[in-house]
Amino acid sequence: MRTPVATERTDEQLLAQARSEPGSPAAKQAASELLGRYQQRVYAWCLRHVRDHDQALDLAQEVLISAYRNLGSFQERARFSSWLFAIARNRCVSALRRPRLLYEEERDPDQLHGSGPGPAEALEEKLGEEALLELIRTTLSPREQEVVWLRCFERMPVETITRMLGIRQASGARGVLQSARRKLRAALPDLELRLRGAQP
Repeated sequence: MRTPVATERTDEQLLAQARSEPGSPAAKQAASELLGRYQQRVYAWCLRHVRDHDQALDLAQEVLISAYRNLGSFQERARFSSWLFAIARNRCVSALRRPRLLYEEERDPDQLHGSGPGPAEALEEKLGEEALLELIRTTLSPREQEVVWLRCFERMPVETITRMLGIRQASGARGVLQSARRKLRAALPDLELRLRGAQP
């Protein structure tokens, strides 16, 4: 004779438990169960928008972390799933608008270690376009600035940039981009410290 299966709790029940005693083991378990049931759906949503597996994984993780941190502010005027996918939509829209200065579709060897977003990508998200442009001007050579601008802002193919600028090195514009990204990543910690020091 089979043991009866416990009735699965609804989203509303899990949400109430997660918000009843924030930080308690029971609340954390409820939040984990609630968000866990949407993990694959959030990833699929992000993948449809950004069309890149790794970026979709990163965005899905950001969405779930953001939702967890903001469970207390959820007003319950809509279904939990609607609220969660609104967060996902906003994250995807922001990602698509963001210039890809530090990484691009073809992952370079510097980015193969670690599964989550690194500090460079996290800071890039926080920086405005003005700060990024200033970082480019003060860090990169004129040739690197030109390649980064054409690739990341004008969305020009790497092969076209190589031909247009007459880059003769074997790796073409791709090699220039990789060098530029290394310089930018190396300069980010100092920029972050300056930005923090400028905050009131």
